[in-house]
Amino acid sequence: MKRVVIGFQITADKLMMKAKFFFLPMILLAVVLAPQPVLARYASIVVNETSGEVMYARNADKQLYPASLTKVMTLYLLFEALDAGEVTMDTRMKVSRVAAGRSPSKLGVRAGSTLKVKDAMLALVTKSANDAATVIAEHLGGTERKFAKKMTRKAHSLGMSRTNFRNASGLPHSKQKSTARDMARLAIAIRKDFPQYFHYFKTQRFSFKGKRYKNHNRLLKNYKGTDGIKTGYIRASGFNLIASVERHGTRLVGVVFGGRTGASRNKHMIHLLDKQFARLPVFKQPDLQQVKAPTKPPQRLKVPPKKPQVVKIIAAEAKARAKAEPLLTTDLPDLEDPPVVLPMTTSEWGIQVGSFSRRINAHIAARDARMAAADFLDLQPAELKPVTYGNLTLWRVQFHGFDESRAREACVELLQSGLSCIALPKPQV
Repeated sequence: MKRVVIGFQITADKLMMKAKFFFLPMILLAVVLAPQPVLARYASIVVNETSGEVMYARNADKQLYPASLTKVMTLYLLFEALDAGEVTMDTRMKVSRVAAGRSPSKLGVRAGSTLKVKDAMLALVTKSANDAATVIAEHLGGTERKFAKKMTRKAHSLGMSRTNFRNASGLPHSKQKSTARDMARLAIAIRKDFPQYFHYFKTQRFSFKGKRYKNHNRLLKNYKGTDGIKTGYIRASGFNLIASVERHGTRLVGVVFGGRTGASRNKHMIHLLDKQFARLPVFKQPDLQQVKAPTKPPQRLKVPPKKPQVVKIIAAEAKARAKAEPLLTTDLPDLEDPPVVLPMTTSEWGIQVGSFSRRINAHIAARDARMAAADFLDLQPAELKPVTYGNLTLWRVQFHGFDESRAREACVELLQSGLSCIALPKPQV
């Protein structure tokens, strides 16, 4: 009897061992194939560019991998070079071995050949070509590493304080990170600073050496009002997207990091934008067909004799009201939560912190002024406006939305910090 029990125990142990070897691989396979959480790399933001209001944000300041959204900054610096006359659309840029050796997505240009600026620009917009990004970087910066430093400096001057670049393409690098809010800032800045080039972001097809490339941004075709701007993907980031959409005079900029797939990312972006557009007031055009003509001609009214004294008084009062009412400004505020609301004053003043021959120096001056007088300028939009004196163009930096007292106090704060400042009444702003 004892032998039978022992034999039964040995058989049971063997069955348990077989079961472990059979089920354990299946369990491990199920764990590997199970959908992995991507919340750690997810972030999104929707900004009303027209008003500066942040309408929706989630993890908007979390540093994540931007992937090919990086190329928007590469294009910003290329547009700046075009604007300054450093290159033209027909300038030919040399393709190095480093550029030709970049991993896909790429055009496949050969080392020693050349690439026109316009072809490189459209390759970034549509194909998101990594080799073209490196060609641009080496032409404008000498090396891609030096160009990446220029990208980071430009980002910080635009207020993208949590962004650092290490290459021009967005290929994986552990220290190349940005945030959804910073990418929204960049999208607004590139459209505002270079409206003459922004339309290239809605290019849907690009032909190069007999091949045709489609734009990766499917919202251009599938979502009404979309006119840019960029997709991105690396394994560490998931599927990223910046979208710019204008409807009924209001422009929303949306940013999504960390989509599971390109299709699901697009659906998520559309869902976010739909919800925020639904919150905006709808202005309906009057239905002119429902307006019926009068059946009887209107009676002619007798015009009373003019009273010159009354007319003069009414005209003077109207003129006084027009002078007292502040003009609306179209300057875009910085992207901050909560949205910027400028005080309505009867005597609006502004301050000017300098004029500069280069736009980058104007951006730096605006940033330095905001830091030096944070109590006064933190929520005020900066206006960078070109002013021409003969053959010289200067970039003037001003902040608006003060009464006289706060304008002068802000100047005192800036002057004490060693910065220049002039307080200006509304007619001179």
